[in-house]
Amino acid sequence: MTSFLVRGQTQEVVRYDVLTEESGEFNPEGTLVCTWAQIFKPRRPNENPERELKLTAENLFTTLLDPSAELSSENVRLVQFLALMLERKRVLKPKGVSSDRTKSLYEHAKSKQIYEVPAGELTQEFFVQVQEQLSILVGEPRKAARESAAPASQTMPSGG
Repeated sequence: MTSFLVRGQTQEVVRYDVLTEESGEFNPEGTLVCTWAQIFKPRRPNENPERELKLTAENLFTTLLDPSAELSSENVRLVQFLALMLERKRVLKPKGVSSDRTKSLYEHAKSKQIYEVPAGELTQEFFVQVQEQLSILVGEPRKAARESAAPASQTMPSGG
């Protein structure tokens, strides 16, 4: 199953779930925010499906970096931002970089699983691009909030 988050012309965010075999032919109206693929497994008898449906930053991160799915170029910045956010919340621990230095390594605090996040520069431009991508998903910030969140003239280091 391939899922698509799309902001329609009415600014409403809609999630479409399409069979992976048919996802190449799927062309939703609106702005595509992100996509991910999910392999479905049979439910266990005592499983709570409502709990599984809650989309949090942590499970969005793990879904986008699922080893059975390839990370799309449109989701790279979002994954880098989620990794930074989850590191600050101590959900992820930085563990260095890959041997070819193209990926940052993070360990999930509870599961101890290692995630490889494409390395990137955390510059002002990076955060502007993430803000644009998130604004498609959650809407434009109000003018007062935008002015109080004016970026500082310094860039953040790319390591942890």
